[in-house]
Amino acid sequence: MISRNFKNVLVVSVGFLSLFTAYGGLQSLQSSLNAAEGMGVASLSVVYASIIISSMFLPPIMIKNLGCKWTIVVSMACYVSYSLGNLFPGWYTLIPTSVILGLGGSPLWSAKCTYLTISGNVQAAKDNKKGSDVINYYFGIFFFIFQSSAVWGNLMSSLIFGQDTAIVDIPQEQLESCGAADCGLNVTAYGNTTRPEQKLVWTLVGSYIGVGVLAILIVAVFLDNIDREQASEFRGSQQPFCHTFLATFRLLKDWRLVTLIPLTMYSGFEQSFLSGEYTKNYVTCALGIHYVGFVMMCFGASNSLCSILFGRLAQHTGRAPLFALAALTNLSCIIALLYWRPHRDQLAVFFVFPALWGLSDAIWQTQTNALYGILFPREKEAAFANYRMWESLGFVIAFAYSTFLCLEYKLYIVLAVLVVTAITYPIVEYHEHKHPTKPIQEGDYQNHKEVIKANDDIVCQTHL
Repeated sequence: MISRNFKNVLVVSVGFLSLFTAYGGLQSLQSSLNAAEGMGVASLSVVYASIIISSMFLPPIMIKNLGCKWTIVVSMACYVSYSLGNLFPGWYTLIPTSVILGLGGSPLWSAKCTYLTISGNVQAAKDNKKGSDVINYYFGIFFFIFQSSAVWGNLMSSLIFGQDTAIVDIPQEQLESCGAADCGLNVTAYGNTTRPEQKLVWTLVGSYIGVGVLAILIVAVFLDNIDREQASEFRGSQQPFCHTFLATFRLLKDWRLVTLIPLTMYSGFEQSFLSGEYTKNYVTCALGIHYVGFVMMCFGASNSLCSILFGRLAQHTGRAPLFALAALTNLSCIIALLYWRPHRDQLAVFFVFPALWGLSDAIWQTQTNALYGILFPREKEAAFANYRMWESLGFVIAFAYSTFLCLEYKLYIVLAVLVVTAITYPIVEYHEHKHPTKPIQEGDYQNHKEVIKANDDIVCQTHL
């Protein structure tokens, strides 16, 4: 039988799979589906700007008062509101729901990362294993299941929108403007980015709302509340509000976190490029909006399989070789995208790039999340809040310049951030190699109300 901790990892993973089947599908379509006046991309900018704001204070407050489980449940409800806003998209529906989603985004991911880190350390204590190895494995399992959401969400959109035959005719003059050959800012002037039939849009968004509600139910019913005692203790303590409010910023005094900022921001830049620029300027431009889902399915499948592979492989190779592989893969793709002139006759090539991008993104996601958990075991909530804040800043910047910078310059910006990351990350890795972060004590549990002390060599739950 599987352990309780592994069962909890599966519950969290399936819940996120269901939730991001909806949100991931909508995000991939925003630059094409709601292209009028740049409304779709603007809503994504607001989403990640709100995540930055929520990262500053909400995660430690919510997690320490509600516990990880109920923080995840409340935050998932914020994501479902964005799907509701897409039923009747407009500035007065998308922007407010984008703000609501953003406010729930950072607590959601911080609570998830904290939950997996606690579970990994507790299981490591039981199995007499190294905490970082179990954490890496759990994050690999999570991202294997989670990243497959791109497959199901985009499969839904492609199958539903594929029923509209009016969106497949692409004029020759548009094909000549696809990719980095042209500036790429006038793609929306042509017919292939017009919205599909309204009834098809409602069918898709209604399906997304359904799977989002399902995610909330899965977590609320089946996930163990493993930090209930700690949350109750915190609510009963007299710890000043400002202490919790400023926890995210206090961690910036640690030079390791500051040095990891380029790596964290690059995660936002590279994800936003694929979902915002590649889908619009390559796929939608040359093939049509109904192909966006199929192409992003390839990204999701590659990302999912590589996540579980690299989660295991990291135990034998360490993080540094994997990060190097991800950097070289992204570098190759960026250079190729600068020179590739997409055409509908080159159908297979449209799937090669997202497959390679999925491989590298699997490394960025699994290893960066695990790295934060290992480097900051006492300040997990604040550390993962910083992670979401700086990653979201990368999203915001990328989506903000999306509507007025030429595609060629966008590729150069992603390349520049990658180069800075390649310079700064090895500094932290070398220091951690020479001076490993000292493990601290971890509280184990037998049930929801019983907490026992573990051995001295286990990383513990956040110090309250």
